[in-house]
Formats: sequence, C-alpha cells, structure tokens
Amino acid sequence: MQVSTEIEKIAKIDIFKNGKDNSTFVGRPFYIDYETAHLLIADAWKLRVGGIPQGTFLLAFYENEEKVEEALLLRALEPVNLPTHNDVIGSMIEYYKDNLKTAGKDSKLDEFTRYEFSFSGLKCRILGTFYRDTNKQIVFGADVENFFSAHNYRVFKPIGPVLEKISNLRDGDYVPGSKSDIPIGKIRYSSSTRYQEPGDPVPVYISPTDFLGKRTALFGMTRTGKSNTVKKIIEATVSISQKASSSILKPPDDPAKMLETIDDKGLPIYPVGQIIFDINGEYANPNMQDEGTAIYELFKKDVTRYSVIDKPNFKVMKVNFYKDVIEGFALIQSALSEEDSDYIRSFIAFDIAEPDPKNFSASTRYARQIAAYLCCLYKAGFKVPDKYKVKFSGNEELNELAGGRDPSKGLTLEEATIWFTAIWENRDDEFFTKYKSKNGKDWIDEDLKNILTILTGKKETGTSVSGFRKLQPINNQHTDKAEKPFSTEILEALRNGKIIIVDLSQGDPQIQKMYSERICRKIFSDSMARFIKNESNNFIQFYFEEAHNLFPKKEDKDLSQVYILIAKEGAKLNLGLIYATQEVSSISSNILKNTQNWFIAHLNNEDELKEVRKYYDFADFAAGLTRFSAGSDKGFVRMKTYSNPFVVPVQIDRFTAKKEG
Repeated sequence: MQVSTEIEKIAKIDIFKNGKDNSTFVGRPFYIDYETAHLLIADAWKLRVGGIPQGTFLLAFYENEEKVEEALLLRALEPVNLPTHNDVIGSMIEYYKDNLKTAGKDSKLDEFTRYEFSFSGLKCRILGTFYRDTNKQIVFGADVENFFSAHNYRVFKPIGPVLEKISNLRDGDYVPGSKSDIPIGKIRYSSSTRYQEPGDPVPVYISPTDFLGKRTALFGMTRTGKSNTVKKIIEATVSISQKASSSILKPPDDPAKMLETIDDKGLPIYPVGQIIFDINGEYANPNMQDEGTAIYELFKKDVTRYSVIDKPNFKVMKVNFYKDVIEGFALIQSALSEEDSDYIRSFIAFDIAEPDPKNFSASTRYARQIAAYLCCLYKAGFKVPDKYKVKFSGNEELNELAGGRDPSKGLTLEEATIWFTAIWENRDDEFFTKYKSKNGKDWIDEDLKNILTILTGKKETGTSVSGFRKLQPINNQHTDKAEKPFSTEILEALRNGKIIIVDLSQGDPQIQKMYSERICRKIFSDSMARFIKNESNNFIQFYFEEAHNLFPKKEDKDLSQVYILIAKEGAKLNLGLIYATQEVSSISSNILKNTQNWFIAHLNNEDELKEVRKYYDFADFAAGLTRFSAGSDKGFVRMKTYSNPFVVPVQIDRFTAKKEG
C-alpha cells in the first residue's frame, strides 16, 4: 500500500510546478549555448540547498513568457571565472597582505565587499530540455532545440520527488517504481556526503528489460562493488522472469508473433535463462560478502551448479568422448587452438560432422576416420566404456597386414589401434599404389593421414612427433559414463528459464577459456539455428566476472570469436551479455561499441579513463572516478542504462540473499 501511494505521488509530480521552489534556488545563468551554461551562484544559495557537488542535476527554467513551459536540465561540472574574477582576486590578495580577517563573526570586511566575494561561477553541461507538448504532456528531449538570452532563466536544484523523476527518466509516460521496475540504489553525487545525508534518500530504479538481450559493462577496480551490482541485476532479472506470461518455450498460436519476446505489459513472454561464469566462485558458494550466502542460496530451486572438478552438490563438466564424439572433439579443438605445429593444426581442422548417409563413399571414409580418432583417445589414456567396439570397412589385403583382424566385424580399440598402426607403417605397400592408380585418389586420405600421425606419433615423412601425447592433458575432461553432454544439459536448462552457475574458480586459465567458449558457442549456435528456422528464442543472459581473462584483447582482430559474435549479433538472438572487469582498455572495441548499459566505479589510471571518456557523457565524471575511499565508496557508480538518456550517479544497494520477512 505504501509503495502504491509513493508511485501515485511521483506520478503527480509536475516539473514546471514542483521544480520551482524558492528554497531550492541556486542562481542565474550569464552564458548559454547548445552544450553548456555558465551560472552565477552565491555561497548563501549553495548553503541553503545543501551544496552543489560535482555532477548535481539542476533545472534552468525559462521565465520570460508565461505560455512557454521549458526547462533546461543541467549537470554541474566545474567552477568557471566570472567577468569580475580578476578584480575579486586582486581585492582578496590585498586583504590577505594586510592580514585582515575575511570571514566569520570577526571579519573586518564591509558588507558590500563580503557580498561581492560570495559570488562564483559554475560551468554546467546541458543534458536536454523538458517541455510541454501539444497534448499537455511533459516531454524530455536530449538536446537544445532553441535557447534564449541567459537573463531569461532561473536555476533550481531538484530534490525529493522531482529529483526522483529526473533520475529515473525514461521514454514515454513513465512513473518511477511502477510496472516491472526494480530499486537498485540511491542518488549519490559525491564521495563526501555531509550535505547529502539529511532527508530521505532518492531511490533509483532499473528496468530489467534494459538488460534483456543487451550488452552491459561493469568497470571498476577490485572491491569497488562490481559483483554486488551484478548480483542485483541477476536478482532483478529473476523477478521479471517469474512474471513471464508463458512457462515454457513453445510456438505461439499466431505465426506472425513467432519472434516476439516482450508482451504488451513490457514483460518477457518466456522465462529468462541466466548463465554465470564464476571465475572466483562467489556466486556458487557461500561467502561473507553477502552475509554468508550467495546467488545459489537465494534461488536454490532454479539454480544448477557446474564445476570443473568433483565437488559435493555440483555437476561435473565432463564429456564421454567416445559417446559424444562431436562434443569431445570440440573440447580438443579448444584446448589445442593455440598450438602452432602444422600437424596439430591439420588434425583439429578435421570436419567431424557426419556426411550425408546417401554418399556411400564419404560415409565409408568417415567411419574409418572416426575409428582412428577414437583410437587416438584410447592411446592417450581416455578410459574406454565396457564392451566398446568400433566397426569400419577394411580390406582383405590390409587385414592381412594387420595380423588378420577384420574391422567390419568389430574391433576393440586396442585391436583397432594395432590395425591402424600396421596400415600406417606399411603405407608404401603396393596395395595403396594400385588403389590410387585405379580410383584416382589415396586410400589413406588427408584427414586419415592427419589422424594417424597423431595416433602413431610419426608423420608421413617418418619424423617423430608428440602425437597422441598432446591429448593427454585433456584426459581429465573425459568420463566413461553414458551421460548427456554438459553443454546440452545447460542449454536445455536455460531454455526453461533456469540459472546456471559455472564455477571456474578451481580450473586453470586454459580450462576456464575452453569451457566458457564451448558453452557460449553451443548456446549461440542453437540460438542462430532457431532464428534461421523462424523459431522463438527466449532471452538468455551471459554473465562474465573478470572478463579480461576470457574476452579477446583490444588488439585482437579475429571477429569470429564467440564473445564478439554475441556482442555484435546477440541482440537479434535475444542473447544478453553482462561483463565485469577492472581493465576497460583491455576489452575489444567490438564489444565496447555494442554495449548499451554501463556501470562505472573507481578507476585508478588515465588509460582506463581515456577509454571511458569515449562513451556517452562519462567524460563529465572522469575526474571523480579516480577518487575513492575504500571505507565508504563501495558501490558508488555512474550508471547509464539503455532507456536512460544520460548518466546518473548512484550508490548501489547492497545485495543480500536474506529474504525479507
């Protein structure tokens, strides 16, 4: 009831009536152009309104004509000299030289001089214009259509409900706190809060739909509140997902609505899936940051946790390389992707997809290639399931070379390894010469040559190489149990609106990259396939902590990497990307340029600030971003979301997994 009353109160706020209170008057402009306004302010006015911190929102109302309702929205930037600046400075210096008191009860200054000294100039950014349209509705435009002579304006500092309406500005007839809004924090202008503490804090809301299918960045040094903000976004997304109008992903009755994902109430039609790549383990495991709990604790019934190692109550991310051949080979490709040996590059380039069964010749060769590949796994120590055999087409002459073993009747992997090794060692046999002369191609084709090089550790030239030993480090990702591939399980859970936490805290960097990339590519490929088939995609949100460990570097020009694909093409596939890092300058520009939501906390060097200045109006906050008090500034961010027209300074609420009541 109280929330409803507050919403109604905000809904009735009229900026042109409620924004002009003489008690909040701060000054008058003496210069205006399309970008900036210079104000004349006085110490008494500043003191009366509780100070004007850098970044403060101000309203400059046009007051020359009663019929014109127009107000410029300003942001306080920095002091600016008044035309009388040099005269005032000169007078002050003279008083200092005479050692006269210039302030306080014992000031020796006369009233007129003290009055003159109390004025100063303030430079402000013009963020846009409030005006009343022909329908008598108050509208905001993010620029200045026209400005009048500076003397026609009076400037006020918005507070309370007026500030709440401005800080939560959206398109259309919007009321903060209504519909699907989630409170995320309070307005905070500065690190010092002596003047800001009195009175009721002004709440700031986010719309979870701003994050669905969008790119979101959280930048800041370690321990500045990035993870806390991510958890608040996850919490908000769960809230909106639970309001989805359909509980399962199914085709709509009307084919014309096939690709619609947001209903007329602004809510997702299907539940939202969320997957968190947890580098530090703070989302999957209890931690003292969140009063001893984590995201997993709060949404336990909807969360499945995966780990790279065996842990109680976690699913282990392992693949049966013999049963799920494509999944297993994809992991091998990821693990060996940075190898520069020519024979390794040739091996991982093998197209493991099964050919058209109607193509008998291709299918026959494919069966041999897969059998040889599985022998490589066996040789590398991958545990073989019980009673496991392979079948493929051999030849009587070749079978004799291999000790009479007939692969068409089925061979164990040990027997098949002996068979393929014998064939490779006798590759100069006249059978192969006759076969090529008759058929115009080699019996041992290029793909099989590459695989047999791995299996035997010998190239076609006879040169010894590491071969199957290169696969041994991947052995710990294999399970001999007949389970569904973890990437398939994860995808199915996300399609049903569940939360997946991938705990990578105990994996080495290579394993972290391999698993995160594999899972992302699986989801991206499935989403693209559904898009091409004109099938519905529910929203799936990716969360990356310490993103600089996984994302391509700024100088990396490979646009085929899955993270760049998600950033550039994810919007049409309903894939959202939320990433956190302290290294803005290390993130690929292809990702930064496609980012719509920004949360910027403390950054400690000019390189990072230089990158931030490029986007939206963050240049206005560059100086303040380098100032930080570890004891009081955690969670103090500058926020720009998709539906907000400008950056808002916010103190993010602390995440807690303790439910109220």
